[in-house]
Amino acid sequence: MANLPADPSSRIPVPLAGRWAPAWVLAFVALWPLPGIAEAVLVLAALFAVVRLLQLRMRGAIGATLGVPAWALTSVLFLAYWLPQLLSALDAQAPGRALGKVAGGLRYLPFMWLVAMAVANDARRRVTFTGLAVIAGIWSLDALLQMLSATSPLFWSLDQLKQLVSGHALCLPQDVAGPGRVNGVFGACNPKLGQVLASLSPFLLLLAGQRWGRAGWAVAALFAGIAILLAGSRASWITYALVLLFTGWRLLGARWMVLAMLAAVLGVAALGTGSTQVRERIAATLPALSGKAADINAASAGRGRIWSGALCMVREHPVNGVGVRGFRDAWPECDPAHGQGAEWGDGPALHAHQLVLEILSETGLLGLSLWLMGAAMAWRAWRYADVAARERARPAALALLVTVFPLNTHLAFHSAFWGGVLLLLAALYAGALTARGEE
Repeated sequence: MANLPADPSSRIPVPLAGRWAPAWVLAFVALWPLPGIAEAVLVLAALFAVVRLLQLRMRGAIGATLGVPAWALTSVLFLAYWLPQLLSALDAQAPGRALGKVAGGLRYLPFMWLVAMAVANDARRRVTFTGLAVIAGIWSLDALLQMLSATSPLFWSLDQLKQLVSGHALCLPQDVAGPGRVNGVFGACNPKLGQVLASLSPFLLLLAGQRWGRAGWAVAALFAGIAILLAGSRASWITYALVLLFTGWRLLGARWMVLAMLAAVLGVAALGTGSTQVRERIAATLPALSGKAADINAASAGRGRIWSGALCMVREHPVNGVGVRGFRDAWPECDPAHGQGAEWGDGPALHAHQLVLEILSETGLLGLSLWLMGAAMAWRAWRYADVAARERARPAALALLVTVFPLNTHLAFHSAFWGGVLLLLAALYAGALTARGEE
C-alpha cells in the first residue's frame, strides 16, 4: 500500500513557527514606560502575526502555530472584550471616538494570537515568563535605586536619549502627576509603576520560589514590595497583597504565611515612618474606616463622587452604556456635585476607576454579560485542564486574576495602555493553559 502523504503542518517544526513571538512580547512589555513606542510595537507585532499566519495558511501549515483549544480560547477572550465596545458604539455619547476605538481594537486579536504562540511550548514559555520576571525585577531594583539616590537610572537614561533625539525632556514640569512618588522607569509624568509591577509580580515571585525556594521568594517579595509601596498607588498595594497571599501560601504553608504577613505589616509600618509619601498615603486612607460617604470620598481621592456618577450613567443608559471612552462626555450630566471643585483637579472624570462600573457605565448590561461569559469560559478552561496545564499557566492566571480583582480601584481597561496589559495577560493565560507542553 502506498505511503500516505505527511501532514503539511508537520513540515514546519513547532518551535520555528513562532520562534520570534517571545521577542515581540518582551519588547512590548519592556517599552511600557514609553507608551507611544510600546503601542507601535503592538501594532507591528499584530501585522507580523497576520503576515506570518497568512504565509503558513498558504502552505497548509497553520497547525504548527497553535492548537484548536488555544485558537478558540484566545479568540473568545478577545470577543468578550471587543464585542461590548462594538455594541456600545451604536448610540454612544461620542460616536466618532467610540467607532475609532472599536476599529482600532481589532489589532488586539492577531496580537493575542502572537502572545499565545509565545507560550505555546515549554521552551518559548520559559523564555517569555522568565523575561517578564527579569523585567519586573529590574524595574523593582531601579525603583530602589531611585529611593536611595532620588534618580531612576533607567528613566534618566531614557530621558537623555529623548533629549538627544528631540531636544526636549520626557517629562516636563507642567505634566508631573503624583509628585513625591517613586515612579522609577515610568517617570513622574506617568505614575503607573505600582500597578504594572503588582500585575507582573506573579512571574517574579513564582520564578524566584521555584528556583531558590523560600529564601528566593522572600527576597523577591521584599524588593518588589518596597518598590510598589513607594510608588504610592493604594490599588497596587491591594493587588500585591493578593499576589503575596496566593504565591506564599502554596510555598510557605499556612503557619509561615501568617508570620510573613505579620512581617509585611510591620515592614509597611517601618517604611511609613521613614517615607513621607507612604506615611501620607496611609494617613489619607484611614478616614475611610469611619464608613461615612464623605470620608470615603475624600480618602479615595474623589472616587465616591466618580462612582455615583457612574451609577447615574448606568441608570440612564442601562442596555449598552454611554459608549467606550464616553465617560468624560457623559460626566457633566451625571456629576453629583456639578460645579464644585473635584479632588482630582480640573476637568471631568475620565473613567469609572472600577472595573465593574467601567463596564456597566460604558457598555451597559450587554457589555457586563459578555465580560462574564468570557470569565466563565476562562474558568471552564481552567477547571477542565489537567494538573500540568494549570502549573504551566499559573503565573499568567494569577497575574490576570489580581489585575481584574473587582474589590479594588483600577486604571481604565478600555484605554490603549491598560487594555493592552489586560489582553496580554489574557493571551498568556490562554496560550499557556492550552499549550502542547512539548520541548
